[in-house]
Amino acid sequence: MLNMSDRQKEVFGKIDKTADTAQWRDWKWQLRHQIRSIDTFEKLLGVKFEADERRKLEAITSCFPVAITPYYLSLIDIDEMDSDPIYKQAFPLTLEQATCTSEMADPLSEDKDSPAPGITHRYPDRVLFLVSNICSMYCRHCTRKRRVGDVDFIPDKETIKAGIDYIRNTPQVRDVLLSGGDPLMLSDEYLDWILTELRSIEHLEIIRIGSRMPVVLPYRITDNLVKVLKKHQPLWFNTHFNHPRELTRSSSEALARLADAGIPLGNQSVLLAGVNDCPRIIKSLCHKLVMNRVRPYYLYQCDLSEGLAHFRTPIGKGIEIMESLIGHTTGFARPTYVVDAPAGGGKIPVLPNYIVSWSTNKVILRNFEGVITTYQEPDAYEKRFCDRNCADCHLTLKLDSADEWKAVGIHKLLADYDEEIALVPESNERHQRRNGDDETEDGQSQDEAVEQAELDEQTA
Repeated sequence: MLNMSDRQKEVFGKIDKTADTAQWRDWKWQLRHQIRSIDTFEKLLGVKFEADERRKLEAITSCFPVAITPYYLSLIDIDEMDSDPIYKQAFPLTLEQATCTSEMADPLSEDKDSPAPGITHRYPDRVLFLVSNICSMYCRHCTRKRRVGDVDFIPDKETIKAGIDYIRNTPQVRDVLLSGGDPLMLSDEYLDWILTELRSIEHLEIIRIGSRMPVVLPYRITDNLVKVLKKHQPLWFNTHFNHPRELTRSSSEALARLADAGIPLGNQSVLLAGVNDCPRIIKSLCHKLVMNRVRPYYLYQCDLSEGLAHFRTPIGKGIEIMESLIGHTTGFARPTYVVDAPAGGGKIPVLPNYIVSWSTNKVILRNFEGVITTYQEPDAYEKRFCDRNCADCHLTLKLDSADEWKAVGIHKLLADYDEEIALVPESNERHQRRNGDDETEDGQSQDEAVEQAELDEQTA
């Protein structure tokens, strides 16, 4: 018998009484049975909304649809539903109707910075590549609410090729992030094709995938998917856990599959009022992520997208959370708190201020405990070898990787990467003649004879 919680068995039974319980872990079955209406939500969880609240919810869903996987729905605590972080991220709240004048359909100006289909090129050396317009779940805090939810739109190969051609023809791009929607809504074969095309671009060093599947549909992380991803290393995978309750046994198994395949994992959380705006919650989340071999990467300030006013916290709340992490937990267990600036300004790190003051010779710092300390600046700092004229640099900067070993002896002759075809002793007379060495009668070169004479004279 498949291990399922009582709530999962209840939800599964209401969806399909005749199906084999093994189908619960079939990600395609989960997608076919997404919860897309208020009626289905009420039926599966055994809850009932008041008439007035229901009218408001229906008005919201006419603009911003509902789509929840049965798996994620089964995690909702119906006994404390109003305060449940799973519920708040998955199901619309009446507060979603409240909009502010500061809210925008495209707060990050991704469309304005798009030189090719699906491409946003904001930073000098990397691009965002939207390869899917749909997700397995419609997150209520989504910054791309203008795009996500169009169930009929997955870009065809011609559209994808146009984005790939832009990357191929833009040599400064060394890093691409596949996002959407969710890239893992694509079939393994389609995703494999995209990754293969990208890997054929010589100047492209890193491919990243951003997906919330490990959170809302962990069964998507199949052995075959991992096999496909592993083919295209170096590949990095960023996911999106916002609360410790989302790290279930199933999600941990999905993360383990990726980590065991040698794929580095990161996590990008969004700071959400009423969901995780608490230092204890974020610290617990970070600790659980690290235990699952996922490094906390970013903690985002909630964007100015439409209908998100009730989720936004003051930036001061984020600073408070960072104060609770810095010095109080492992360095790699804390994310960078960022504001993704409106109008395409990019990610701006925001940290507590640890520099108290400074002068020409000293910097006054505080630590996480409030201890004030002094760092003495160097008495004399001059550029030793660099004139800072980078445009006309003639220095050998040694930017390439260092040689780790050097083949010698027979190994050197056997090595396919070494062109040496013979090993010749230093005393071989024929090669000394070939090289034109001027030797003394005992086989020493004149220089060697002079050095030996000088040494004999010193020791006499």
